[in-house]
Amino acid sequence: MTHGWAGDVLLAGIVLLGGCVQWLTGMGFALVAVPALVLLLGPAEGVVLANCAAGAVSVVGVAEGWRRVRAPVMVPLCVAAVITVPAGTWVARQLPEPLLLASMGALVTVAVTLVVRGLRVPALRGGRGAVVAGGLGGFMNSAAGVGGPPVSLYALNAGWSVREFVPNAQFYGVVVNAVSVASNGPPRLTAPVWALAVLALAAGALIGRALAGRVPERRARALVLLLALAGGVSTLGKGVAGLV
Repeated sequence: MTHGWAGDVLLAGIVLLGGCVQWLTGMGFALVAVPALVLLLGPAEGVVLANCAAGAVSVVGVAEGWRRVRAPVMVPLCVAAVITVPAGTWVARQLPEPLLLASMGALVTVAVTLVVRGLRVPALRGGRGAVVAGGLGGFMNSAAGVGGPPVSLYALNAGWSVREFVPNAQFYGVVVNAVSVASNGPPRLTAPVWALAVLALAAGALIGRALAGRVPERRARALVLLLALAGGVSTLGKGVAGLV
C-alpha cells in the first residue's frame, strides 16, 4: 500500500510516466516503472501493478496495430512465455524481500545494459529464438515485471524496424501480462488508489500519443533506458543494503 497522499501522488506520477513511454516505445512501462513501484509498494504489489498497467496500454496498442502482428513468430513466443510465467511467480515467492529486491535491480540493470549494447545472439534468431526469448520474457515478467528485454533483443537480432516491433511487442504485452496477473493475483489497492492509477495511465497514454510524432525515436529510447538504469541501480542498492 502507499502511505498517504504523497505516496498516492508519487504512484500516479510513476504510472503516468510509464504509460507515456510505453506508448512511445512499445515496451517502456516496465523498465521505467517497475523499479520505482517496487520501492514504493514492495516487490509483489509493485510487479503485479506494473503487469496490469502495461497490459492495459498494450491492449489499446494492439487494437490499433493488430494487422501488423506477425502471428507465425508471436504464437510460439507467447506460448513459451505462458509456460514459464508460473516458474517466475514461484521463484519470486520463495525469496526474502531484500534478496528479491537485489535480484530485480540486477535483472533490470543487466537487461538495460544488453539492450543498450545491441547484443547479437545467434540463439535469438528464427523459431528457436522466438521460443527462447518468449520463455525468458515470461519468467522475467512474472518474477520481476520486466519481460520486454528478451523480446527487444529478439527483434534486434531479427532485424525488425520500430514500425514492425511496436505492434508485436504490444501483442506480446497483452498475453504475458494477463497470464502474469492471473499467476500472481491482482494488486491489493484501495478503490481511490485504483481510480488514481487508471486516470494517470490514461493521461500518460494520451501524452505519449501526442508526443509520438514529435519526439525523435532515438531521444525517447535513450530517456527510457536512462530512467530504467537509474531505477535498476536504486533497487539493487536497496536490496543489497537489506542483506548487509
